Amino acid sequence: MPKPNYAFEKRQRELAKKKKQDEKDARKREAREAAAAQESMPTPASPEPQESRELPAVAESPAIPGPRIHRRQPS
Repeated sequence: MPKPNYAFEKRQRELAKKKKQDEKDARKREAREAAAAQESMPTPASPEPQESRELPAVAESPAIPGPRIHRRQPS
């Protein structure tokens, strides 16, 4: 009975895992590139000028930060 070559089996599992990760990274990269291309595409010209669709400017008061909440660290 031949002795099992565990090192070979482990290497094959590692190669399969790396290949799967590379494919996943490639899919993510393609999705990011497609999203970037979608954002960079110009929008079609609208027949109505944008000034008429915008709301008039309203004077806003500066944002006042809320109270800080400190939580006790568990002992």
